Formats: sequence, C-alpha cells, structure tokens
Amino acid sequence: MKRSIRELPTGPGVYRFRDDAGKVLYIGRARNLRRRVRSYWVNLGDRPHLSRMVRRIARVEGVWCDSEHEAAWLERNLLEHSKPRWNRTEGGAEVVGYIRLGDGARPGLRFEHTVSGTAAHFGPYLGGLRIRQAISGLHRVLPLQYTVEGGGSAEEFGRLFGIGPGDREALVRTAIAVLERDAAAVEALRCELVRRRDRAAGELRYEFAAKVQGEIEALDWIVAEQKVAWLEPRDADVYGWADGVLVRFELRAGRMCTWTQRACGAAAARVRVASTPELWRTFAQRNAELAARLR
Repeated sequence: MKRSIRELPTGPGVYRFRDDAGKVLYIGRARNLRRRVRSYWVNLGDRPHLSRMVRRIARVEGVWCDSEHEAAWLERNLLEHSKPRWNRTEGGAEVVGYIRLGDGARPGLRFEHTVSGTAAHFGPYLGGLRIRQAISGLHRVLPLQYTVEGGGSAEEFGRLFGIGPGDREALVRTAIAVLERDAAAVEALRCELVRRRDRAAGELRYEFAAKVQGEIEALDWIVAEQKVAWLEPRDADVYGWADGVLVRFELRAGRMCTWTQRACGAAAARVRVASTPELWRTFAQRNAELAARLR
C-alpha cells in the first residue's frame, strides 16, 4: 500500500478505495492526492468513523485531474451515479450554478441556479459562494452593472466610475473573454485584482484586501480547466491505455459519470483509444499511466 501511495501525484484528483473482493469502499477528492490518501494511515483527524474502513482497504485507484474544480465535479458525478457504503452523501455539498450575462435594462453578471431564457450563460460551476465572489471580482474591474441610462442610482455610480452606456460593449467583450477562459483576458483581470489587493494591504485596509483575495481565488476556481461537466449535453466514451491497463470514462449528457479500469492487451485497446475525442486524450492517457503504476 505504501508503494501505491508513493505513485500518486501531488496534484488534484479523485481517489477510490477497494477491498479484497474488488468492491468500492469509498470515493473522495483531494487538492493533493498523495498527501490526502496518506492521511488515512497517519491521522484521520475529524474522520474517526473511517478507521474500520481503512483496515479493509486492499487497493487504491486514482484519477489525476487538471484542477481542483475538475476533481470536485468528478467526485460529485461519480457519487451521484453510485454511492459506496462509506460515503455519506450521493453528491457533493456545493451548489451548482451558472453565471448569466444580462442585457438591456439589467446589464451585468448574475448568479443563476439553472439555464433559462436566451441570455448567455457560463458554467456550470460548483459552489454558490465562489460563483458570487467571482462575479464580485469581475464587476470590480468590469462595472457592467453601471452601464445603464435613464437616470437612477446605477447611472450616477457609472458617472463616478467614468463609464456609461457607450462602454458596455467593450466591457461585455472582456467579460465574455474571461468567462470563456481566454488566457490573456484572465491574466489581465487577475493582475488588476492583485494590484487592488496589494494597494489595499499597503494602506492597511486588510479587511478589504482579504475580500479581494477571496475574489481572486474564486476567479481561479471558475476559470480553471474543467472537462467533466459541460453546459453542452454530449455523450462520449473516453479510453486510455498503458502497460496492459485500459481505463474508461463514460460521459453522458455532458457529465463524466463512471470510471472503470481493467487488464487489456494493446491490440484490443487500440481501437477504443483511437475513438476517444481529442479533448480528453491527454487526460485519459495520463490516467491510464497512473492506473498502471498503481496496479
């Protein structure tokens, strides 16, 4: 078991414990897979109820994700599909939400629980607080909500910011670029938030600096790489193969919902791996190599 733990990456992902009969005991996620899994044999801390489970663990399996947000989604999807005995809930505790781009008399970005109407939506994302903090950070740099006309307090605030209805189109373009994960747009907005945080800290406005830091972390969360839950409903079978192990992820209606792995020869695996959509090939291959190391 110790050798298997050493093979786990130090990045984010999902782990799964099996017993001697191959039955799944528990599914969890981690910011650092190796450290998290090792903790079950070092210190369970606030999880003493899992001590009996640990004695039954015969094998560890892992999926190395591209971000914590992706790991959170994968854990949620797997638990909604099938809940092992030692997991307490069928899915994650985080709220699912979207960011809606308003228009007309109500410009700006808003949190939505579901996709509705014809307005542009971005997501899905996990974590109601994180989504709202990300919107706050976007509005701090891109005050879309004040690009209104017709009087009222919003228009007055717009004048204070030096913006008006004529600035809306440019601000909308920038907001869309950030939410679509354009690297340059994300970096520019993040740098501006960091500048404002550091200025506030330098002026000893620590409470405000902490607020902006929370917005930066929330922005990082929503723009992070995330392939296992999509706004677009699509089906796909994702395969990776390495050293005699075939890993399969099943994507249904936009959600990656099952993860299996089995022994398989190279010839039998070749056709399946070739059918994997390009978007998931690196992910699948990386996790096939991890599965082979953990075998």
